[in-house]
Amino acid sequence: MKKRGPEPKKNIETKWSSELAYIVGLISTDGNLSKDGRHVSFTSKDFQLAKLFKKCLKLKVLIGKKSRSTEKEKKYFQVQFGNVLFYRWLISIGLTPNKSKTLGKIKIPDKYFFDFLRGCFDGDGSMYAYWDPRWHSSYMFYLQFTSASYDFLVWLQGSIQKFSGIDGKIRPARRSFQLAFAKANTEIVFKKMFYKKKLPCLKRKYLKAQRIFIKDKNHSNKPRWRNRYTQ
Repeated sequence: MKKRGPEPKKNIETKWSSELAYIVGLISTDGNLSKDGRHVSFTSKDFQLAKLFKKCLKLKVLIGKKSRSTEKEKKYFQVQFGNVLFYRWLISIGLTPNKSKTLGKIKIPDKYFFDFLRGCFDGDGSMYAYWDPRWHSSYMFYLQFTSASYDFLVWLQGSIQKFSGIDGKIRPARRSFQLAFAKANTEIVFKKMFYKKKLPCLKRKYLKAQRIFIKDKNHSNKPRWRNRYTQ
């Protein structure tokens, strides 16, 4: 029988904050609720993100390692703990066990939506860039959120449109779907996710995005938004 993480000595704070909304974003993408009604786990290939997850929830559990699917090598980091009250709270806002294809709307206060979205980005989001030779070597880049649940991305798409006025496109991907934003819209969403200094985030992804923005600025020689966020 698989060993479960111990119960935290103190109850986890469920009063909404930017950190809690970020954690809900991480759980919505790379987290899991066990069917036993008490255990929550978070898995990532980034040790820094696993540490950040622990820090935001003030957990004392150890970070373990695990493999995925048919892989034998344990190259993913996992934080697992038991807390009935926190588990029930997550259920009350829209998360479910085995959520991959059933996830839908999450009850996030409007004030903290982009903190939640930043957690989704650090969990299953990405940015990529390339040179498009069709447009005089134009530099193109995209921000995308990936999920096996189409309904979740539809809700995410509508919420982003509501709070920023921009539309993304949902497209099929391998065993999943992607909500994607191109260039100018990418910058708008990113600015809203990183709206002030010292927000919890995965440093690797943030720095990659900054390199893309700087490269685009140098190529186009046009002013771009200047983020105040510093790691």
